[in-house]
Amino acid sequence: MSPPPPAGADLHLHSSYSDGSFPPRRVVAEAASRSVSPIALTDHDTVAGIPEALQAGTEMKVEVIPGVELSAQDIDQEIHILGYFIRWDDPALQRTLNVLGRRRRDRLTEIIRRLHRKGIPLTADEVLQIAGKGTVGRLHVARALVLRGAVGTLDDAFDRFLAQGRPAYVERTGLTASEAIVAIRQANGIPVLAHPGSSRLANLGSLIQAGLQGIEVFHPAHTTADVVTLTRLATKHGLLITGGSDCHGLAKGRISLGTIRLPLAYVECLRQAVRSHRTPNA
Repeated sequence: MSPPPPAGADLHLHSSYSDGSFPPRRVVAEAASRSVSPIALTDHDTVAGIPEALQAGTEMKVEVIPGVELSAQDIDQEIHILGYFIRWDDPALQRTLNVLGRRRRDRLTEIIRRLHRKGIPLTADEVLQIAGKGTVGRLHVARALVLRGAVGTLDDAFDRFLAQGRPAYVERTGLTASEAIVAIRQANGIPVLAHPGSSRLANLGSLIQAGLQGIEVFHPAHTTADVVTLTRLATKHGLLITGGSDCHGLAKGRISLGTIRLPLAYVECLRQAVRSHRTPNA
């Protein structure tokens, strides 16, 4: 008999409220079946799935950490800022997320316009039907293109049309990095730089000055060298270390939940930071 998997957390998960394929309850059930706890639901630019996830977590004995993943612009590149232990019903945070939702819908309109110029008559309704209750994004457009038969696979959709530099790519007009960090901290959350790899670190000092408190060190896209570099930077700057599978259900082909299990000692460090947390305006 093989030994049980090590205890650990998965602090980067998406549901059907953004671009994942599973509703929050199913995300929690998958965590329970894999003995992964705690987990963090970190949907893109929305917290709408958190109440369902919290309820399911109580029923299934899986600790659910309320989270979010905010899209932000940092100089000339897009970055993502994860927020952990957020006060998800904070009115100011809700207003910020509403603005981001409107900008995502405007971006969809422009993506569709550019696809029409390429002879693909995709409609917003086709994409929104796939997105359902979720914040709409490029992955939903890619899935609509596959369903329409315009491309063979999700990778084809990005390679031909949706990736940066391709004909239907539209830059996101989100928050600045500092605005995203402040929004999370004002909601009593811990802001963490998501999956930076080795290419999104040039402005790390400025992000720390803005209130960044952690780096996502462990992520499927990170190489061993990335993990070593990011761990060294976290230690040098006194930043918290987090990690997760970035699971999107089956939206990206396989269920990766629990493939990264963050040691619980790192989660305890997050908790300590929450207990001593002070918002910028406190």
